[in-house]
Amino acid sequence: MANLIVRNLDPRIVKALKQRAARHGRSAEAEHRALLEAALLRPRKKSFAEALAQIPPVGEDEDFQRMEDEPAEGGHVFD
Repeated sequence: MANLIVRNLDPRIVKALKQRAARHGRSAEAEHRALLEAALLRPRKKSFAEALAQIPPVGEDEDFQRMEDEPAEGGHVFD
């Protein structure tokens, strides 16, 4: 495993890191590792809006007009 030294941090960042670590029941160093892993190795989940925006165009509205159902054999139409 590699080591990483971070210098010249704002004391507020160090304090926030320690508080977050305490909430999660781990050391500041372990919290720092978890934050780096989450930020750099875990894929970010897309929001619903982002997922919708990535749907490719597949036709015009009239391409998807509903056609009337024909009775199935036996004479029943299921909705």
